[in-house]
Amino acid sequence: MQAFAHLPNGGVTKAEARVILAPAPTPAQAAALTRGQLRAALKRAGRARYLDRDVERLHAIFRAEHMRLPDLIEQAMGHQLTALLGQLEATCTAEQNLAIRVEESFAQHPDAEIITSFPGVGSLVGARILAEIGDDRTRFTDARGLKAYAGSAPVTRAGGRSRHIMTRKVKNDRLAAAGYIGAFAALRPSPGARAHYDRRKAADDVHTAALRHLFNRLIGCLHHCLQKRRTYDESIAFPPHAVAAA
Repeated sequence: MQAFAHLPNGGVTKAEARVILAPAPTPAQAAALTRGQLRAALKRAGRARYLDRDVERLHAIFRAEHMRLPDLIEQAMGHQLTALLGQLEATCTAEQNLAIRVEESFAQHPDAEIITSFPGVGSLVGARILAEIGDDRTRFTDARGLKAYAGSAPVTRAGGRSRHIMTRKVKNDRLAAAGYIGAFAALRPSPGARAHYDRRKAADDVHTAALRHLFNRLIGCLHHCLQKRRTYDESIAFPPHAVAAA
């Protein structure tokens, strides 16, 4: 856990963690790994950068003093880990194969070029968006309907003298999740998206609210592009004067 804590989500599901756990499922076996074996394992996982740095880091961690269990118990736990690792490898392989097939199938759809023209939307996120909204262009008569379905449009509750604007609870959660991923990824390649997000943050929106507002803007643009059969245009989605004002 210490060796791979720097990787996303703890890192034990990543390829470089799996290729090292396979020959070293116990502390004793990990401590016996040489620098050459560690380097070879990282290369098998596809690593090409910072190999010397990580080889030395792993070598030091595996040989450091840690609390240990009796040998027989460690060996039994090592056998269990090896069995679990086999299941994890199968799951990761299945996930990778599924991702490849999804990308291949999505690329054949006539809407793929339009959807992936949006900043921050790659093949997998684009495939999820298409799967959730479908390709019947009469399903949503206007952008407001799609925004409500995606959960990006807020709900206004008014009664008497009170008026509250709240997050929409009833929505397509899978589409909303894909939208948040795409909106967050759009902050780097799209100056307009970045300016829109920063403007919302300056207006005291928290991070999630600012992203939701950006997603609301982008999915409205997507509805327009799909209806008009045109790809994303940054200058239309975020006019230069609006970006400059932000």
